[in-house]
Amino acid sequence: MKRKECFWWVFAIIGVCFLSIRCSNVKEDYCCYVNPFIGNADNGHTFPGACVPFGMIQVSPESGNGSWRYCSGFNIEDDSIMGFSQNHLNGTGCPDLGDILILPFCGDIQNEKYKSRYEKEHQKAHPGYYSVVLSDFGVEVELTATQRTAMHRYTFRKAEPTHILVDLQSGIVSKNEQLRTHVIDAEVQLLDQYSIVGKNKVKMWVEREFFYVIKFDKPYIAIEELQPQEGEKAKRLLLSFDLKPGENIQVKVGLSTVSIEGAQEALEKENPDWNFEKVKAQSAQAWNNLLSRIDVSGTEEQKVNFYTSIYHLCIQPNNITDVDGRYRGPNDSILYSPIGEYYSTLSLWDTYRAAHPLYTLLVPEKVNGFVNSMLSHCDTQGYLPIWALWGKENHCMIGNHAIPVIVDAYLKGYKGFDPERAYEAIRKSSLESHPKSDWETYNQYGYYPFDLIPEESVSRTLESCYDDYCVAQMAKALGKKEDYNFFSKRARAYTSLFDPVTKLMRGKDSQGKWREPFDPFRLSHAGTSGGDYTEGNAWQYVWHVQHDVDSLIEMMGGNKAFTAKLDSLFWLENNTVNTGFVSDVTGLIGQYAHGNEPSHHVAYLYNYAGEFWKTQKLIREIFDHFYLPVSDGLCGNDDCGQMSAWYLFSAMGFYPVDPISKEYIIGAPQLKEMILRLEGGKNFIIRAEGLSEENKYVKAVFLNGKELKRFRIFHHEITDGGILEFIMTDNPSKSFN
Repeated sequence: MKRKECFWWVFAIIGVCFLSIRCSNVKEDYCCYVNPFIGNADNGHTFPGACVPFGMIQVSPESGNGSWRYCSGFNIEDDSIMGFSQNHLNGTGCPDLGDILILPFCGDIQNEKYKSRYEKEHQKAHPGYYSVVLSDFGVEVELTATQRTAMHRYTFRKAEPTHILVDLQSGIVSKNEQLRTHVIDAEVQLLDQYSIVGKNKVKMWVEREFFYVIKFDKPYIAIEELQPQEGEKAKRLLLSFDLKPGENIQVKVGLSTVSIEGAQEALEKENPDWNFEKVKAQSAQAWNNLLSRIDVSGTEEQKVNFYTSIYHLCIQPNNITDVDGRYRGPNDSILYSPIGEYYSTLSLWDTYRAAHPLYTLLVPEKVNGFVNSMLSHCDTQGYLPIWALWGKENHCMIGNHAIPVIVDAYLKGYKGFDPERAYEAIRKSSLESHPKSDWETYNQYGYYPFDLIPEESVSRTLESCYDDYCVAQMAKALGKKEDYNFFSKRARAYTSLFDPVTKLMRGKDSQGKWREPFDPFRLSHAGTSGGDYTEGNAWQYVWHVQHDVDSLIEMMGGNKAFTAKLDSLFWLENNTVNTGFVSDVTGLIGQYAHGNEPSHHVAYLYNYAGEFWKTQKLIREIFDHFYLPVSDGLCGNDDCGQMSAWYLFSAMGFYPVDPISKEYIIGAPQLKEMILRLEGGKNFIIRAEGLSEENKYVKAVFLNGKELKRFRIFHHEITDGGILEFIMTDNPSKSFN
């Protein structure tokens, strides 16, 4: 992995020292261990700005636009900032949001270059707060947020005319030319010298509407509209203010998917005053309450990694309801949530694997709301969400991975939703064709043939198998025997694509013939290079049998053949000149790609074949190389918290290979002690006795004082509370005998 070692390690050391000073003074401030700059460089695609847990607002700086580099709007390698917009995506591989870009400045702008260099050494970020100095303008910018409102404070240092640019045309786009066309319709009203209101209809990843209210605590004395470019529908407003050096202006922005009145009510209920410090403190407290649910012992660096991972995990899903519970649904109808919750930003291809299982432990009070949001989405759209953003479907990625999230919640005993309604939604989504799910073809052939399904046929088959297995388990729990038998049979469709010669999953056509020529290293991606796989190749996808690892071992020829094949994954180099799509296939150890989600469970598969120490060794290697407390410390997109969830589970010493199984596969803990504070006042304590750089292997595991002879721990054993103790050693050995 390429790194800008010198600069970024210096930056990281300064950041960790700053965090250490703060932490030494405030013992109970878990926020001091969060570094929002982690993942801001390279391809982590995180943002440093301010938000609250699961909030609609993510107010943050923007340093560039118009390319994959700027999916979150910001890359810390840049030396300038263009402004501060109100909402952002965390770690995604596609751009959107970035609504209402605001830039404060002094003096005159030359050639309409509305941007400024900034002082990286003075840039600060912690949960609920961000600040930076725009050095070209002499303006200190501070940002904070509530659930539905952003708050800005600009302090002007120079004795020059002060201005604020409110760019209503801006937004985060894939290509610069889309900046002129992504706004479909726009309306704006200048109510008085303190208030601007309006709405935009925009189209990027999804087509959506947002309504806004912008308020200033000081009146503007002049206003100018910048000349629009061809195709632009929204305005760029240049406001002038009468300020003396050292004075500040505060700006509040309320957003709604429903109406201007909804945005106004958000300001009135959540942020009625002009008290920046109060909002900042409330936001930090919300994060501290959440972060304190796990208490860890470790080095400062380990704590920064751990708590930053919780932070990134809980930025989303985002509750997009208004204060009164109304929201705009997938078909633009205005709907109502009686509990005031409707969650979107559902990156389910990523998050079903570990993020959603972790929510059931960390934020169980949110799980019913997540499930009910998916069911409401299905009621309106006709099938469960695939990738939902601001209530709209973008059909990105493959599979129907709302299914494992819902089934996991049901099997773990969550009762805040109607199980029959939930089952009907997952059954309907699994039988009635919709984008990316052609059930007629699938049922006819028992897999997706590549001549009929020209893109991602192998990956779509494998991921559908897992969803079918999940449907079968819920059918079984509800006593629906016929459905259980049907979906259980379909869950074995992966066997049709297993090539016994190469021992890889391989494309097959409608005549049952293998794809020729076959390059097992070639990476595929529907959007750029086509092919049979989704952001991966045959070596990475052969392991995508999360629900039936024992059968995969048998197909490979038994434990020895299985582990030999698995060993090969981690040392094989790519010998193919034309590799196809590579942007998301990062964090490589041989052909294993930790930067992309299909690989996330693979290191744990050695356990199933009895070679536990290899899992333990790999986990340490992944920690040491791919999770570093620096801006380019993530080896891939954080993907709405999934990369962080892998870290958190693996640090605790276990991981949900099969996310709905109610079991976690034992790995090797990476911190000496963790206390999970659970519902009902219970604690689950994890201890790693003798853990060190050398002692990375597990000699024995004890659960509540009794030695564990299995490589699994069950969900109820955690939620019941207790102590999980690992005895660590430097000697790779066969544990769980």
